[in-house]
Amino acid sequence: MGPVGAGIKVLVLGGSGFIGRHAVDALLARGAAVVVGTRDIERMSGHLPASATDCERREIRLERLTEAEDWPDLIEDVDTVLNCVGILRQRGQATYDRVHHLAPEATAAACAALGKRFVHVSALGLGDGDRSRFLTSKRAGEHRVRMSGADWILVRPSLIDGEGGFGASWLRAVSRLPVYAAPMDAAGRIAALDANELGEALARLCVDDAASLDLGRSRVFELGGAEAFVFSDYIAGLRKNYTTAPNLRIPVPGIAARLFAHFCDLFHLTPFSFGHWELLRKDNVPNPNRLPELLGRQPVSVAPRDETTDP
Repeated sequence: MGPVGAGIKVLVLGGSGFIGRHAVDALLARGAAVVVGTRDIERMSGHLPASATDCERREIRLERLTEAEDWPDLIEDVDTVLNCVGILRQRGQATYDRVHHLAPEATAAACAALGKRFVHVSALGLGDGDRSRFLTSKRAGEHRVRMSGADWILVRPSLIDGEGGFGASWLRAVSRLPVYAAPMDAAGRIAALDANELGEALARLCVDDAASLDLGRSRVFELGGAEAFVFSDYIAGLRKNYTTAPNLRIPVPGIAARLFAHFCDLFHLTPFSFGHWELLRKDNVPNPNRLPELLGRQPVSVAPRDETTDP
């Protein structure tokens, strides 16, 4: 008996990105044939896992593919489309609405017409009260995917930790500082998960049959790590991976944190954004957490818990 994914061909949109390259590696390990979709084929090679050296590559820019008729030639030869594309900030035509909403809507519609599975990576913690366009565009994209009539699956991960991620690298750097600032209103819990384990989960969702995934129960998969922390405790936990020296947390009033987030958005500084400020103020914890179900084991602990940290 061959690998579970043998004979299944998957197009990974954003395949050279932080989430995408972990998914590509996991899909190949399961025996799937992988096509890597990317904005820039010339620059992608250094971002792919070693296992993906021989993968087919296709230049795909979601901001230019916002109608269902744009997609058939790109997906007709694959069984599953996995969308790992997300933008932190808008640049030119690559707007939140086009990348997070209109392009996923068009892709899902094309998948419905051609009988393809569409696995769409969104985000955990989206809500009716969100105001940032980063979050509202993701919510709109989710809604249109659910209404598409495709064989769709929605994936909502919490914060993702791993080597090479822009946000993850920044948080690891912050955790190494002797002094760091934390918003006073960052009271929401974070269930950070490991990027490798997210890749494993996405690979299963792409290649396994509906019965084994229990899609009849729900097509929405909220994923998180083994533990949940408020932001300051998460940073303290990450710090334990590098040093036992104490660090100093400087509380920053919520309004100051919000203004700083807008400043970062305006000048494209750091991964901190208005959308992330909104997420930090509410729980970012899966309910239920379906990651153990997909892994067949408990997730790893990204940040060791301090003895004084509340559960």
